Amino acid sequence: MGIMSTSSTVTRLRVLEPASNTLLSSVPDKLKQFCFHPIDDTIEERAWGWVCFDDMLDNQWHTAPPEKGEYMFFSLRIDVRRIPGSVLKKELALAFKDEEEKNKEQGKKFISRERKKELKEQARLRLLTRIPPQPTTVDVVWATARGMLYVTTNSPKTLDLLSEHFTQTFDLHVEPMSPYIMASTKLDETSLAKLDTLEPAQFA
Repeated sequence: MGIMSTSSTVTRLRVLEPASNTLLSSVPDKLKQFCFHPIDDTIEERAWGWVCFDDMLDNQWHTAPPEKGEYMFFSLRIDVRRIPGSVLKKELALAFKDEEEKNKEQGKKFISRERKKELKEQARLRLLTRIPPQPTTVDVVWATARGMLYVTTNSPKTLDLLSEHFTQTFDLHVEPMSPYIMASTKLDETSLAKLDTLEPAQFA
């Protein structure tokens, strides 16, 4: 669900370093430099990169620029090509059957372990050329004045990937806004010191 949906999951990330005016003016170029490249005509199993917030097929921002007032809007597109286990099992069974028939003609009684590995890899590669990648997008809203990112995922793996790609793109680091981090931005030093002494407790 995108951030413009009536219901969506949003995680807040804090940008740890201030973004200079020079960096902010270069955001469109940075996004294009680290944009998404399709893998439909390849056998790559995974790819990710930035795309236009308004159109996940647009990696050059012809549809709309990322700047919207004091915010930057863009999306992280992630394409994954997965081979269902049952499909691979069927393809491998057909390959083994064909290999066994060839072995009978040559007087061989079994398929060697190395040959089985070869057949499995060949079957996997054949399937990769036939199975289209599944695309997903994670919307990103960068509140540049406040140094906050709002992203439409709470998956730890996806958040790690997005954080790493954001750092690679803009040379800025981010961290999730946990309750402790949120408290640390509101409390004075004395109150924060007391917070550090608290221990978790069970309420059930």
